[in-house]
Amino acid sequence: MYTEFMKLVIIFGPQAVGKMTVGHELEKMSDLKLFHNHVTIELVQSFFNYGTTEGKRLVKLFRNEIFRAIADSDQEGLIFTMIWAFDEKADWDYINEVSDIFSSKGSDICFVELEADTEVRVERNKTEHRLAHKPSKRDIEWSEGELLNSLDKHRLNSNEGEIDNPNYIRINNTDLSPEEVAKTIKERFAL
Repeated sequence: MYTEFMKLVIIFGPQAVGKMTVGHELEKMSDLKLFHNHVTIELVQSFFNYGTTEGKRLVKLFRNEIFRAIADSDQEGLIFTMIWAFDEKADWDYINEVSDIFSSKGSDICFVELEADTEVRVERNKTEHRLAHKPSKRDIEWSEGELLNSLDKHRLNSNEGEIDNPNYIRINNTDLSPEEVAKTIKERFAL
């Protein structure tokens, strides 16, 4: 049962699965604002590579300040997208940290996991929409290499039953449009 409280919708999944694109569609269908993970990455990337200690520190700092400001506001909520490496304790801790910022203010936290076939993700990696919003992905050869290499480095989708939360939905969007996925999310979480 969903309350009238603010909602944080965290959309996660591997690279080029459609998190941001679905987030844009969900933003159009709801009163939630989209904060896709590359907003802060692209800002910081102008000064420090995201992979550096300082780059990661700044991205987290900016994100957390935005999260706190939204959680303290009278807005309906936020859609946040990210990659969650399930084999990394730091990612689990980060999900808990972000969730705590909102839940401490009484917000509902909704988890949306997207998955899609690798071949489809490789094609989505080249879309105009993705490249327009993520300048660091415009080197297609590099970003495709990162996408494929991540298959060996990390587990970017959960195992069955791993996310034990009633506000969770997993969607295979290999053959679904972003609009269809956003509609499913909107209905599931009464946005």
